[in-house]
Amino acid sequence: MTEIPVKTTPDLMAEQAYHALLEQLRDGRLGSGTFLSMPLLVNHLELPIAAVRDAVKRAEAGGLVTVIPKRGVMIMDAGPDTTRDCMELRMVFDCEGARRLIERAENIPLAPLRAAHEDLRDAAQRQMTPELTLRAIHTDLSLHNALAAGNESPLATRLYGENRARISVIQNTRPFLSNRIVSAMDEHLTIIAALESRDTDATLSAIRAHLRSTLIWWGIPA
Repeated sequence: MTEIPVKTTPDLMAEQAYHALLEQLRDGRLGSGTFLSMPLLVNHLELPIAAVRDAVKRAEAGGLVTVIPKRGVMIMDAGPDTTRDCMELRMVFDCEGARRLIERAENIPLAPLRAAHEDLRDAAQRQMTPELTLRAIHTDLSLHNALAAGNESPLATRLYGENRARISVIQNTRPFLSNRIVSAMDEHLTIIAALESRDTDATLSAIRAHLRSTLIWWGIPA
């Protein structure tokens, strides 16, 4: 039986290019302030230039890159002002998502979140390894994703995703240290405990405290 080839549409290729770009922003291959010509970016993403151009337009609309006409693309700056803006926006999503989850009395899967945070905190207290930095980013993200899930509208989901990508660039610029892993996980555990008790005021207070501590650790006025 002859296999019919699947046609790849321009829209699908552009979507693939955008997600390939996001992946390289999130894992640090394309870091803050990096400049690339369009041909070099095409080589990085290994996709056609038309698809990459479409992906770059979308990324620019989300504040991830800046297009420099006739020169190339600059990855977003992760300076203090941008960092503060992105972290404060995440706090807004976290607070509103948490409030809605509690009000709807949804069954949030907190037990695995608690276990993952405690395991990471304990590992960082024993010995810091390069693997823990990447693990910390994923564990940190797991709680924020769970909180933001309370915001169910498609627009909120899209805006949260764009901001999450910007924060990934920031986190690769400002990596976790062992002491910060411990304190950040403790702060997250305080949020989780408040969620477990369905205490809205305590949850929102813990989320705001976590933002202040993060900015202080990064030397950014809250």
